[in-house]
Amino acid sequence: MRSYDALYKIVFMGTPDFAAPSLKLLIESPYEVCAVATQPDKPKGRGMVLTPPPVRVLALAHNIPVFQPERLNSDFAAKLKEIAPDMIVVAAYGKILPKSVLEIPKYGCINVHASLLPKYRGAAPINWAIINGEKETGITTMLMDEGMDTGKMLLKESVKISNDDTAGTLHDKLKEVGANLLIKTLDALRNGTIAPIEQDDSLATYAPMIKKEDGRIDWTLKAEEIKNLIRGLNPLPCAYTRWEGKQIKIFKAEVEAGVKEEPGTIINISTEGIFVAAGRGTLLITELQMENKNRMSASEFIKGYRIVKGQILN
Repeated sequence: MRSYDALYKIVFMGTPDFAAPSLKLLIESPYEVCAVATQPDKPKGRGMVLTPPPVRVLALAHNIPVFQPERLNSDFAAKLKEIAPDMIVVAAYGKILPKSVLEIPKYGCINVHASLLPKYRGAAPINWAIINGEKETGITTMLMDEGMDTGKMLLKESVKISNDDTAGTLHDKLKEVGANLLIKTLDALRNGTIAPIEQDDSLATYAPMIKKEDGRIDWTLKAEEIKNLIRGLNPLPCAYTRWEGKQIKIFKAEVEAGVKEEPGTIINISTEGIFVAAGRGTLLITELQMENKNRMSASEFIKGYRIVKGQILN
């Protein structure tokens, strides 16, 4: 493996909060972050205020030039060629890099991916790992190619998924692990101590972008599977069901012993929460959000709404 220069120029490409710790550690490292590319500002919140991505905010705070291309076209590639980076580092940028960009840096493009590749290639590895009931995930750094997370692997670090982890809590663990593993990867590349490893495509799984309809609860599933769906979509976009024609988002639930009732039937209501029959087992809903209302505990919901035993959630 060829060794890298002691100090080399890096263009960082990333957008959301997940990418910010990686950029922060890069800025604090001996490596030179000469430019940052991130997604364009987007409207957010009820007021739809145009809001810059976290990576842009961090880069500008350190006086690093920022590019926000609408498309990774020839104009953007030309700008990169002018910068002439030794390496491009990518963390949750949000778009697949074309060949015209991948070929620019002298030492290639390094990606920080939130799974133990080749499992969970794609846009939402954190969500799907929890939804599928995995007990372990992690970070993989890799050399990028034109495929979807198919490049040669560099370093890995595993992270346990606890029974109470949500997509939000696991995201926060992994973004810190990813930042530290990135620096370890760059140091090892510089020292020539990494041998890139080909992925075994036969072991690959796919983690597609989460869509709103993925959150619809199928009450015929096992209670454990429904709980995993709720965890995997918390905080966004949330698992949901319907009660009296209105949507209810569910943020927290526990699995209880089952009774034989039609799936989706409310079988009990208590200070603990709302007990709902599943295909196997019972789901105890403890935190939810009524349509157009604030998030609340199930006990608060019970006090404010006439929900009764025997009603069906569809």
